[in-house]
Amino acid sequence: MLILETRALTKYFGSFCAVGGVDLRVEEGTLHSVIGPNGAGKTTLFNLISGYLRPSDGAVIFEGKDITGTPLHKMAHLGIGRSFQITNVFPNLTVLENVRLAAQAKGADSLRFLADAGSIKKYIEQATHALELVGLTARMGWLAAALPHGDKRKLEIAINLVGDPRLLLLDEPAAGMATEQVPEFMNTISEIRKRAGKTILLVEHNMSVVMNYSDRITVMAGGKVLAEGAPAEIKSNEAVQNAYLGHR
Repeated sequence: MLILETRALTKYFGSFCAVGGVDLRVEEGTLHSVIGPNGAGKTTLFNLISGYLRPSDGAVIFEGKDITGTPLHKMAHLGIGRSFQITNVFPNLTVLENVRLAAQAKGADSLRFLADAGSIKKYIEQATHALELVGLTARMGWLAAALPHGDKRKLEIAINLVGDPRLLLLDEPAAGMATEQVPEFMNTISEIRKRAGKTILLVEHNMSVVMNYSDRITVMAGGKVLAEGAPAEIKSNEAVQNAYLGHR
């Protein structure tokens, strides 16, 4: 069953076509990666899907509904969470406060930021559960600024999880991590997918991550889809090797 589909999705910046007629199909419950060389249009595609940009043409279909052009701030209420390449957290708040505020902002008490803690118990419970899913329970009391880079990425994912999205858009989540941190981080992502029943659409340059954790891979080049398939199919695709993997 498809959870996300784009139909001839296109974006022009002046006369430059950054994304040209992209048809993407993401099956529910999968980890689907989008790869390609720099300038392939991957992040622009994410920005179109998440409502950060409006398409020049084409459509975005989520759970069978046309959501084309829905603004970014409304996406969480539809069931779509999105992370960016640059970690976006409140550094001087604790880990728990970061996630609790996100839960509160998505709930009925979104304007009551100075309310008594007892009145927002349910948001603390939601935040605690999200932090347990990403493995940050032991660091709930830490200031976000004190977290290692990999844990800041986990915190950002926890902030998205409190909205209970069905689809998570992760834009290069392993960027900037030390090599030895990446497998543990991706194992966390896999556990979230399995335990919480999430679908994950991932943009990532780390080919080891893409090949080892993806169910399906879409390869982009020049703003268009070059190939799509299972990791083994993509790895053996000659056009992909020439365009992205560097083989001749």
